[in-house]
Amino acid sequence: MLKRVFVAPDPGRVRLRFAARGVLGIGFAVLVSGLAGHTLVGMVTGGLAALLALFTVTDATVRGQAVTTALLPLAGLPVLAAAAELHDQPVARDLTFLAVVGAGVYARRWGPRGHSLGVFAFMTYFVAQFLHATPGRLPELYAALLLSVASAAAVRFGLWCYERRMPPAAVPAPPGGRGLARVTTRQAVQATAGAGFALVVGQVISGERWYWAVGATWWIFVNTTSRGETLVRGFRRVMGTVLGIALGFLVAVPLQGAHLPTAVLLAACVFGIFYSAAVSYTWMMLCVTVLAELLYGLLGVLEPALLAVRLAETAVGAAGAVLAVLLVLPVTTHAITDAWIQRALRCVHSATAEAAARLAGDESADPAQRVAELEQLLARVRLSVAPLVHPLNPLPARKRRARHVLSLLDDCVREVRGLAAVAADPEASHDARLAAACWRVESAVEALTGGNAAITAPTDRPTAMDPALAHLHSLEQALSELAHPLRTASERRLVAAE
Repeated sequence: MLKRVFVAPDPGRVRLRFAARGVLGIGFAVLVSGLAGHTLVGMVTGGLAALLALFTVTDATVRGQAVTTALLPLAGLPVLAAAAELHDQPVARDLTFLAVVGAGVYARRWGPRGHSLGVFAFMTYFVAQFLHATPGRLPELYAALLLSVASAAAVRFGLWCYERRMPPAAVPAPPGGRGLARVTTRQAVQATAGAGFALVVGQVISGERWYWAVGATWWIFVNTTSRGETLVRGFRRVMGTVLGIALGFLVAVPLQGAHLPTAVLLAACVFGIFYSAAVSYTWMMLCVTVLAELLYGLLGVLEPALLAVRLAETAVGAAGAVLAVLLVLPVTTHAITDAWIQRALRCVHSATAEAAARLAGDESADPAQRVAELEQLLARVRLSVAPLVHPLNPLPARKRRARHVLSLLDDCVREVRGLAAVAADPEASHDARLAAACWRVESAVEALTGGNAAITAPTDRPTAMDPALAHLHSLEQALSELAHPLRTASERRLVAAE
């Protein structure tokens, strides 16, 4: 697990810059809140608002990110007001919280912007419970939120906007049909049901910290699609919380809110959240748990019994998510995995066609953009297949097939990336054999996605003097090998229909 975080590839040091900018932006936001004369509660609110503004906004372009960041207060301020006004009305407060959960998940259908606004709205309501916000505190909390979002934006888009020198990131939309067939609709219903369970049981455990259970259910649903993904994410959340609580006993409890060491450790936790998010949900949750413990230490309420309550509430939230995905409009692992794999294969063909066009002299062809999209799609395939390759999966044959598919898709991405690099060479010339090879790749993709055509493995192996043809040959080989795990009999499918 340590190796996965600290040895994982970080092309262009994007994760490192993302984490460093997160620490800088949140630190600046807290400093601005302090200079504005806000209390500790206001500074905590500002810091969390800045964290969300820097962490959750993932639009493909810098302009889109700036627009979404500007819209965050429109999603957060009304929710904050509702949470504060309903503070002393438990029934109305709880029903409103569930409505925010459902609306926040449903907003995913509008892409990264909808996702960001939904997360910000939910977390604003959550933070209001965390800080016991009342109507009297609203002016300060409003000011802290607005100042912090503006401070985070100044760092992200002014001081350190490294995205301006990078190509726009490809953000594939989730698969799905209309109505209840849409994944976002189903998940909105599931999340609301799971959060309802977590809310009720969480209040039985603790009438004061019940919102932790709802928060656990919510974050387990974020960035998942199928029930298999949700189950794995729930397991990782509980594991990260357990590890974070153990570390909290060693670090946060002895500090008892001492300002300087707590500030240093808070910065380390923020860095860990940003740096590990893309590669390990367990490690991210460890950092989130320690961060929460340090904040409770600053607020003067941290004690060992509180950590036990957090663990229990997290387990309840995970149970709520598991029950919801199993019993309420379940989205099967097979349906989602198959959709992502098919989209990745079609992107292989598109990238190959772009590279061939570039080699033929078409300057407008851009295979690099397709390669970036393909890598994003492969990441989604990995997330979808995660339940099948998880160590606790009791079906070894299915696990082997899933790993084989991932390995072959990795081969496809590697060869397409190499082909795009060759195509980018201005001295590369077009060979008539390239057109035939690209046609064979197209036929192979159609066979794999249509399921009714034969795939013939390539026979002639190009020499090292033909790098483009060598990449195409290896790509054809990988596609032909994919036919076996993807097109076996129904009882031996990669993911049996659930």
